[in-house]
Amino acid sequence: MQLQVTNSPFNEEQAELLNRLLPTLTESQKIWLGGFLAAAPAAVVSAAPAPAAAETANAVIQAPAAPAVSKDVTILYGSQTGNAQRLSQKAGKTLESKGFNVTVSAMSDFKPNNLKKVQNLLIVVSTHGEGDPPDNAITFHEFLHGKRAPKLDELRFSVLSLGDSSYEFFCQTGKEFDQRLEELGGERIVPRVDCDLDFDEPAAEWINSVVNGLSEASSAAAAASTPAAASAPAAAEFEYSRTNPFHAEVLESINLNGRGSNKETRHLEISLEGSGLVYKPGDSLGIYPQNDPKLVDELIAALGWNPDETITINKQGDIRSLRNALLSHYEITVLTKPLLEKIAQLTGIDELHELISDSEKVKAYIHGRDLLDVVQQFGPFGVSPQAFADVLRKMPARLYSIASSLEANPEEVHITIGAVRYNANGRDRNGVCSILCAERLEPGDTLPVYIQHNDNFKLPENPETPVIMIGPGTGVAPFRSFMQEREESGAEGNAWMFFGDQHFVTDFLYQTEWQKWLESGVLTKMDVAFSRDKAEKVYVQHRMQENSKELFEWLEQGAAVYVCGDEKNMAHDVHNTLIDIVEKEGSMSREQAEQYVADMQQQKRYQRDVY
Repeated sequence: MQLQVTNSPFNEEQAELLNRLLPTLTESQKIWLGGFLAAAPAAVVSAAPAPAAAETANAVIQAPAAPAVSKDVTILYGSQTGNAQRLSQKAGKTLESKGFNVTVSAMSDFKPNNLKKVQNLLIVVSTHGEGDPPDNAITFHEFLHGKRAPKLDELRFSVLSLGDSSYEFFCQTGKEFDQRLEELGGERIVPRVDCDLDFDEPAAEWINSVVNGLSEASSAAAAASTPAAASAPAAAEFEYSRTNPFHAEVLESINLNGRGSNKETRHLEISLEGSGLVYKPGDSLGIYPQNDPKLVDELIAALGWNPDETITINKQGDIRSLRNALLSHYEITVLTKPLLEKIAQLTGIDELHELISDSEKVKAYIHGRDLLDVVQQFGPFGVSPQAFADVLRKMPARLYSIASSLEANPEEVHITIGAVRYNANGRDRNGVCSILCAERLEPGDTLPVYIQHNDNFKLPENPETPVIMIGPGTGVAPFRSFMQEREESGAEGNAWMFFGDQHFVTDFLYQTEWQKWLESGVLTKMDVAFSRDKAEKVYVQHRMQENSKELFEWLEQGAAVYVCGDEKNMAHDVHNTLIDIVEKEGSMSREQAEQYVADMQQQKRYQRDVY
């Protein structure tokens, strides 16, 4: 729809300018502009009315001024890996720089009954697993969706939702919070923004929009001349971060599995010398990998393009060769429904449109396939390399639980990576980062890395608190860091480790280190489960059940429980086993046992690093 002098309060020149501007704006820019205009005072908006709109402008000036917006803002985050927490803190600092009184809190630390007192609420929340809230958001999520949730007619809110579009329930938790707050009577400051793995830019735009939407009428003019984004710049170039990774040298790469194992688990030791990066046990290392050169070459050949042709890879105008861009900048191994929708729209291929119209078919199709499969089945597409690249998702970092203590290994970080290899749909497939590390990375090479801090997976502040660690396979990684840290600090609390894998002889990761800690007393007790050594498979949850009486005694003594590893199967089974043990040994009903475990989560005595 075009603006005309006859259907708007603008003169001919203004209408022409707006008609040229509006089609060029992104959705985020439109949201920002809408938030700014909503907050702008009538006097500012109509300070220079067009002659043709004088009557309208005068009417606006005579309208009563809107009531002042409260300067108190509450930001609640639900975070599993720390991204939502970091963005909440960034939003808080930006708002404080604009004169707002800001409270930033984990949802688990916020008293739900205080919600009625909040006038301005910002929610920053990730979605975990198959559409579930992160652990520290569960209680607040249940409260808000329960019968005790209050009417919130005086509330103004906005939601920033983090997710991964390769999952079916993309940003589901954020969508649920956004819908529920509206149902309870809340009014949006700005519309919800859903972020994929490359969230930095849309998150910054959301913060910018929220600040302008919250600004009082008297400060709108200042907000217009000094956008919020300018007051909260990204980290300085010399500070290494997610958006400015450090190129770290690989010192060691060791296969932890013995000869004859059908697994390959790599222990990498990486130098942080000169980076200034620091971490604590429970944090993760982010790695930006490169795609397999063979796969990239096959993809370019299937598309019929010249690998040396150049394309622009970002809004800053950086130029790369097509091959270089597909190697290091774009994700080509993970299919998502949004990506297929973009390709279908770009190419106009009927078969693709038909595929994405059926949710079950598209879900089955994307499992185990990559971009090369799409090109081979539906291509070549007859579009330019630039147009094709523009619909691809930026290469996301891969996160690995840190397997070392900085106190024990100054200026180093260790990680534990299981090599991913499988066959699907007639082709061998490889994990992007794990096979890079297993096959193409040598000591002396470098990796772009950053530290992902995670306050939701931390050792107890009191070193005498008993800890129970449950980590089969590569889930053992953070518990190696826990043990190194406790050894360095001289922590005297009891520690109990549950570890599992396939075979004792070939798959007991870090075996000699665990034995050393048992001998020295740093580790009090260890139970292992090797599922393929006997006819009947035994897993860590079976060892927990065998020790149920003692395990419950530890819980009653205030022990903190930590779980790391596969979310879909292992973590789910361990969670149910924990409830079973509490129910049995505590002589409780199922409901009471579930509440006992929920209380442990609330008290941060039950923490999970699952994926």
